[in-house]
Amino acid sequence: MKPGPESLPCPVKLAYALPAFAMAVVGIPVYIYIPKFYTDVMGLDIAVVGAGLLGLRLFDAVTDPVMGMLSDRTVTPFGRRRPYIAIGATILCLAIACLFNPPQLGEAWTTAWFFIWLALVFLSWTLAVVPYEALGPELTFDYHERTVLFSYRDGFLIAGTMVAAIVPVIIRTALRSTDTSFTDHTVFFIMSLVYIPLILACCGICVVRVRENPTTAVPEPFHLKESLAPLLDNKPFGILVVAFAFSAIAAQMPATLILFYVEHVLESNRAELFLLLYFVSGVVFLPAWVRLARRIGKKAAWMASMAINTGAFFYVFWLGPGDEGVYGALVFVSGIGFGAGLALPSALTADVIDFDESLTGKRREGQYIGVFSVAKKMAGATGAGLGLWALGFFGYEAGQPQGPEAVFALRTLYALVPCLLSIVALAVAGFYPLSQKHHQEIMAQRPYP
Repeated sequence: MKPGPESLPCPVKLAYALPAFAMAVVGIPVYIYIPKFYTDVMGLDIAVVGAGLLGLRLFDAVTDPVMGMLSDRTVTPFGRRRPYIAIGATILCLAIACLFNPPQLGEAWTTAWFFIWLALVFLSWTLAVVPYEALGPELTFDYHERTVLFSYRDGFLIAGTMVAAIVPVIIRTALRSTDTSFTDHTVFFIMSLVYIPLILACCGICVVRVRENPTTAVPEPFHLKESLAPLLDNKPFGILVVAFAFSAIAAQMPATLILFYVEHVLESNRAELFLLLYFVSGVVFLPAWVRLARRIGKKAAWMASMAINTGAFFYVFWLGPGDEGVYGALVFVSGIGFGAGLALPSALTADVIDFDESLTGKRREGQYIGVFSVAKKMAGATGAGLGLWALGFFGYEAGQPQGPEAVFALRTLYALVPCLLSIVALAVAGFYPLSQKHHQEIMAQRPYP
């Protein structure tokens, strides 16, 4: 299948979107459930877990661009992206099986186990996802069709995240055990049994069904510094990455802290229900954002989604015990922009890659996605790691009633800090220069393969 301006067949869009659904398990559990499991059940220090999440992501600053460059330069009978997707997904399944099922060890060995298998989760994720995401921009060059394609992918990502959020609730309800430790271990064991074959099946369908254009594979000398220099000089890409990084930190910090916030600020046990409400809102309103982006442009629609999310979430800072109803309403409203915050930056990145080709004459989806992935992961790790570390610094003690200082810090980190970061993201995004008109001018000068 050759890329072009025509609409992609729906089965191809679905096949491309499937891995996002399955691999969403790496999002919610690793950043939300796993930290609480390893602190409250396995006995690790919360500051150590937070530092680990942040520290391991530092390696992505090297591995993601390298992976992007490798996939751009790989030439095989199966294409340059799909072999990495297949290999990475297989290793990811092994790492998930071990991370989700730690043996009973002492604190030092449990900490080592956590770091080793979390590192392999992140590395295999890079191996699979950077080529997978780089595959998207080369499937179609049409300005609006890209938005549709990435709305499929990120809609499936939200749906997979939603399932990952609710599955633990379903399993706990089915177990009906009063032994919390036994229940938590069993939940992660069952989740690994469900998600390992799901990841293999969904990635396998994508690898088999979505074809690449072999003419885009160009083997070149491997020079990291020289290859990244043009990317760093690409002004639209720089603006997009900075704006997205601030918005991603603003999204990841409350995502990591929601279990703590709901338990200790709202004094509720319905955190999974609120997560589900947020994701449902994101999925329901995603098609509306696709239509709005067609009318007012991707940049304007993205900024509108951030403004809605920030405006609603600001009021969460003022809530306290018993405010579940108000909190649920605010979560639903803030979730309206969630899907757009995923799909629209991806579509804008694809346009930036076309802009780079107009300047250099080269197609470098992998390199751009690799750098963008670094920003995405580092932002996520910063939000998660900084949030957990700061919470520990202000006196959070696992399994104990929290003092006023820890509760106030939790409210601030969960709501106020993310809102301020979102405002910065909005200000930076306003300088993004590429519009539909500019993109059409770029594509008019480029012959299709």
